[in-house]
Amino acid sequence: MDVNHHHQHHQALRDSPSQLPASHVKYHLPYFTPEEVERMSERQRGKLTATQEEKQRQQACGFIEAVGSRIGFPRKTIATAQNLYHRFHLFFPRKDFSYHDVSLAALYVSTKMHDTLKKPRDILMVSYAVRFPELAAKSKSVSGEVDMDPNTVEHDRQRLLSVERLILETICFNFTSRMPFPYVIKVGRMFGATKRLTKLAWRLAIDSYRTIVNLMFPPHVVALACLYLAALLSSFEQGTSPEPEGFHSSHEIAATLGNPGEWESQFQAHIEDLDEIAHAIIDLLIQGAQNPQLSTSPSTPASPHPARNSAAASNAQTPPAPYKPDQLMRLKIVMRESERQPRLRESMGDMNLDSDAALLGRNEGTVRFMFAPPGIADDGY
Repeated sequence: MDVNHHHQHHQALRDSPSQLPASHVKYHLPYFTPEEVERMSERQRGKLTATQEEKQRQQACGFIEAVGSRIGFPRKTIATAQNLYHRFHLFFPRKDFSYHDVSLAALYVSTKMHDTLKKPRDILMVSYAVRFPELAAKSKSVSGEVDMDPNTVEHDRQRLLSVERLILETICFNFTSRMPFPYVIKVGRMFGATKRLTKLAWRLAIDSYRTIVNLMFPPHVVALACLYLAALLSSFEQGTSPEPEGFHSSHEIAATLGNPGEWESQFQAHIEDLDEIAHAIIDLLIQGAQNPQLSTSPSTPASPHPARNSAAASNAQTPPAPYKPDQLMRLKIVMRESERQPRLRESMGDMNLDSDAALLGRNEGTVRFMFAPPGIADDGY
């Protein structure tokens, strides 16, 4: 069993000289700038390389996917849990926590956010079946529940609840969650995308949660970037074919979103941001193609339904991707050639995020958690 060292982290914080006031306000930031994410990630990465950090991130996302799908959670619950996992490690060191513990606590918080509530013990029992398939195979229980030592289960449950508290602090107890999925449907319709192209954009939106783009960009921008990348993947090195009346081809949509235009003001989006998101997702696809164990899109673009048989769901076939692995590399090169410089973005918070991170997980002084960034929260958000 993995050992969680979060108590050491608390001890280290308590032992460090405190120059913080007895009372402090912590504001909820829905998004961070890429520079903030890189700086905070590097601080929590410790001695891990960026590659090792990415490997751990993918292991955690895969674990959340496996446990969430097996329970039958809808896509929104699984995706939000993945994003909560990413956010957690902007504030807490990776070395102090097992990714299993953080993943399960993130799933538990997400079930509360989306009213798909399960008890911590239920989530744990499914996680054991995912982590220890050999024990699950020997299970005499009808539901396939793994026979675990009750003391171990209770110990793990307490750990899950202690990490849950820390996750709640990272979101300032703000349970609102906006996601790109509804926007994928809307922008697909507005750009005249075919159903097939919109489905691919939806799958890419699912994959986006295995990256950190949803910590940096609002959901409508992520949705546009997924439609843009779907159009590139569907048109790159492919001939044009006539689309049904009223629809635009992938080539046309890729050309529109690949160039500055009225759509930027219409959708309050920036072409540079679409570039940045598309690169992050295609890097993930390349990684998945080179390492098939890290499967990206789940078996179906639709959300799993709690009533559905999980075995049947896992046997569902993934629709064939409209690209080959070597094409991904060639497309990446072409995208790099026309890539724009990332735009400079202002932080949503005017506080020092590093000292802000030091406030979390402490029992000293009083912290007021505000549901929104400074200015918005102070105006009675």
